[in-house]
Amino acid sequence: MTTVIAEDSGLLRDGLVGMLERFDFTVQAAVEDAAQLLRAVDEHAPQLVITDVRMPPTFRDEGLRAALALRSTHPDLKIVVLSQYVEQTYAAELLAGEQGGVGYLLKDRVADVRALVHALHQVLDGGTVVDPEVVRRLLQRRPLERLTGRERETLALMAEGHSNAAIARRLVVTETTVAKHIRNVFDKLDLPPTEDHHRRVLAVVTYLQEA
Repeated sequence: MTTVIAEDSGLLRDGLVGMLERFDFTVQAAVEDAAQLLRAVDEHAPQLVITDVRMPPTFRDEGLRAALALRSTHPDLKIVVLSQYVEQTYAAELLAGEQGGVGYLLKDRVADVRALVHALHQVLDGGTVVDPEVVRRLLQRRPLERLTGRERETLALMAEGHSNAAIARRLVVTETTVAKHIRNVFDKLDLPPTEDHHRRVLAVVTYLQEA
């Protein structure tokens, strides 16, 4: 699995390189800022990018904006944001894509190396992996007045990328009940059936982007 890493902390950057190489990832470049990340992806055409959010020169959201740019110019590229911070606006936009192959994990909540490697493989397989704390913070941008508590829980699990069957297991209900909650979410968000859009994705994006 060819990989480019963008992380401004030299200690953490070297640690990630060593860890990934132990698990058969090939790190083609490990850079310290967003500009170098964009150049490295163009040069090496990796399968996976792992990037922090805040990097030089302003230490605000350079890494996340670079990730969005790469999703536009390299649609097959898989991207995992690994950060201490949840930058709400750009995080919602990054996770809104329908193609999958994206993750947003928090450094201080990744306690197990094998769990991180498993998450990377899920993203490489086209999945979406989002730390529940990221979902919680994004959903708290505005109260979800139109949804019941159960519908909010269902939407949060949808945002984490869970299938109906997985949501049913988490909530200890039947898949029929989950499907009913999801239909209610669609109705309350005014998302009628359409051939041009994925309602499940639109439902998540609508609430992640509420201000």
